[in-house]
Amino acid sequence: MRIALAQFNPVVGDIAGNAQKIVELAQRAMSQGADILLTPELALTGYSPEDLLLRDSFYREVAKGLDIIEQLDGITVIVGHPAKIGNERFNAATALRDGNRLGQYHKMLLPNYEVFDECRYFTPGAAPLVFEQNGVKVGVLICEDAWQLEPAAEAADAGAELLLSLNASPFHRDKVETRHEVMRYRVEETGLPLAYVNLVGGQDELVFDGASFAVNKAGEVVAQAAAYDDELLLVDYADGDFQAGRQAALPGPLESVYRTLVVGVRDYIVKNGFPGALLGLSGGIDSALTLAVAVDALGADKVHAVMMPSRYTADISVTDSRDMIGRLGVKYDEIEIWPMYESFMAALARSFAGLEMDTTEENLQARIRGTLLMALSNKSGKLVLTTGNKSEMTTGYCTLYGDMAGGFAVLKDVAKTLVFELCRWRNTVSDVIPERIITRPPSAELRPDQKDQDSLPPYEILDAIMARYVEGNESAADIIAAGYAEADVKRVVRLLKINEYKRRQAPVGPRVTQRGFGKDWRYPITNRFS
Repeated sequence: MRIALAQFNPVVGDIAGNAQKIVELAQRAMSQGADILLTPELALTGYSPEDLLLRDSFYREVAKGLDIIEQLDGITVIVGHPAKIGNERFNAATALRDGNRLGQYHKMLLPNYEVFDECRYFTPGAAPLVFEQNGVKVGVLICEDAWQLEPAAEAADAGAELLLSLNASPFHRDKVETRHEVMRYRVEETGLPLAYVNLVGGQDELVFDGASFAVNKAGEVVAQAAAYDDELLLVDYADGDFQAGRQAALPGPLESVYRTLVVGVRDYIVKNGFPGALLGLSGGIDSALTLAVAVDALGADKVHAVMMPSRYTADISVTDSRDMIGRLGVKYDEIEIWPMYESFMAALARSFAGLEMDTTEENLQARIRGTLLMALSNKSGKLVLTTGNKSEMTTGYCTLYGDMAGGFAVLKDVAKTLVFELCRWRNTVSDVIPERIITRPPSAELRPDQKDQDSLPPYEILDAIMARYVEGNESAADIIAAGYAEADVKRVVRLLKINEYKRRQAPVGPRVTQRGFGKDWRYPITNRFS
């Protein structure tokens, strides 16, 4: 028996388009001798439809999509989709063959942690699905069901000889290794080989990295699809086990993060119909990385970079920006902001009379830049990519309606120290980021001789505290006990708390850690808990 794992990139809500993709994949699979086509979780609708799942009209379109797929002859298709029965909704998978429905499985375990919110929408399933194909009994699981023992054990008890798992498993760092490890546990516990198909592509802040695979009874990954690309991975089952198949090389840790950013930018812009991307280029490392990602995602012809110097902008910042533009070949403009700044200051002179200069004047420069970028965006239709990183989002070292103004925050979940690592990795592929941009001390260049470390702890300390507190959910006391200076920990935690209102107004951006400032970060803005 041959099983085709249909790793592909659906568009949320494009049910007819997704159904047609599944039909085309099934036809390709048949031409290569496949008996079963296994699609990812909610493949028919894309993951996750969120509150579209609350609309009755959505399920009527799902039914039409299933009807299209059901017309296929000669192959069993296991398609992931939502189902509504009476007043209950289910995360389902239906096995279709030759115009017949062999059975429908309802996901038993509904994740409600990190970015997952399935208890809002679905009722848990209560029974396994095992059907026969070529004399073999096939058990079906959906994502979380394979991450815990009970559903897999129930399928085994119902007579399954192998397990097929439909998944919508978004990327975060080290996720591929975790998937392999957990699926080996299921194989060891049940004694059954398991095939795992995953979505690929970007959906708002989530990026699905694909990397589908199959594990034999010995716990070996005997077939491995590529990450980040559509692929039809063929897995043969013979003599009671999966046989050795294609073994794609998987990207390393830094390449995985970089490619996640690229896919996130590409799919957000392309799926939403923007003609390209626009960003402010400062001569600093964050905007340099954002520009490289944008070009890799969209092509140089669809990217427009704008340098907006002030009297505080160093000459080398302009020089390095022009250097990078020359390497990448994108559209480029320079707009001097100081005359506009002076006009604003003249208009505010009476209101500011007798008051000392402070961050107000710095923020005004950032807001002028944000206004210019949004004007260019309105005129061209291109989406503004913001360039701030996770370290800045943690501490509020960013300007609301200034450098935070835009439609997609590329580095929202990328710590500053990781920004440096990603720039160096990208230059190993081709030398696109000038070395001086990477080696210069970071600066917002909003006042004379400004350095980030004038206002923040050193980034290696800040990022370590942030990782423990935000991503690891450790308490301040635990972090201090681990050896970090009490003053640094309290400062970072205080800045994190008082800047929640900024993060709530920030654009979405691709998630690369196990806890980003998006779906999986839900803290009250008004909050006196210490």
